[in-house]
Amino acid sequence: MDVLVIGGTGTIGAGVTEQLVAEGYDVTLYNRGRTAATVPADVEVLRGDRTDHGTFEARARGLDVDAVVDLDVSYGSLADVESSLRAFEGRVDHYVFCSTVTVYRQPAESVPMTEGASRKPPGESYGGRKVACEDRLLEAHGREGFPVTILRPGHTYGEGGVGGGLSYSLGFWEPYFVDRLRKGEPIVVHGDGTARWGFCHRDDVAHAFVAAVGNERAVGETYHVPSPESLTWDAYVRTVADVVGAPEPTLVHVPSRLLRDVLPDERNQLAELDWDHSWVFDTSKAESELGFESSVPLREGVARTVDWLDEHDRIGDSEREPLDDRIVDAWRSAETEFVSAFERHEG
Repeated sequence: MDVLVIGGTGTIGAGVTEQLVAEGYDVTLYNRGRTAATVPADVEVLRGDRTDHGTFEARARGLDVDAVVDLDVSYGSLADVESSLRAFEGRVDHYVFCSTVTVYRQPAESVPMTEGASRKPPGESYGGRKVACEDRLLEAHGREGFPVTILRPGHTYGEGGVGGGLSYSLGFWEPYFVDRLRKGEPIVVHGDGTARWGFCHRDDVAHAFVAAVGNERAVGETYHVPSPESLTWDAYVRTVADVVGAPEPTLVHVPSRLLRDVLPDERNQLAELDWDHSWVFDTSKAESELGFESSVPLREGVARTVDWLDEHDRIGDSEREPLDDRIVDAWRSAETEFVSAFERHEG
């Protein structure tokens, strides 16, 4: 089977590409070439920007492929989905689309959340944009029989991509926090650190994508492929610290609403990804129909990811990132002033 992967070199994409090749598929990648990744030798790579819709559609029509894995490198562009429908409708046997678990409303009505949980309305947020993409693809499936399958990963990390996916409260894909841990510097955690979040290694997520390709049972279906297990943000930071041989971390808990007000846009993921709330998912559908499982334990996955980051010199010097210390100092000062105000009153 000939498979076109749109993307194919990011955190999830590198795993998908490697596993497709291992399963004997003929693989072609379409991407901009901006992510440094080792591509298997027998994979054809077409350089191009899928947001240049005219060029993308013309080149796509010239390809003889059976299936497409769209890793949605634009993070939820309805225009890209419309372009893909023009390019592939009536021409491919299967179209596997990468969505996200952040399509869901929070706080959740009940947990674990199933694929039928209430979603956000289409909108400008990351999750809202993905909702619009899902709706359009499912509409095409219902009206024209477009053979789509939608997968909703959660927080995916692992070797490759930008920063290995080792995120924390002050930024997505900001692995320099590993350097802070190693140096024993305090780590900011949003809220009280008890919200739950799942971390799934890219190999497990990629396995679900590969299992979906050409799977007739999966056509027209939507699947959860995040980690079926979740842990608190405090536990996550402590686990990473232990894995990298760092001292017991000092966790500084700052109210999320205050962090949202002071973080720059490029570091502000708290509202976009709803990290204030706990995310717990029912993955039984993907387990039974795609063979999905969380086979890489967090400790093993973090160790592999940090080794890769070290090998590729991706863990920056935390001393060049003053924002963390500014937040820690400001919050500790505010706490001290708050307590002293009551001490003065009582005195």
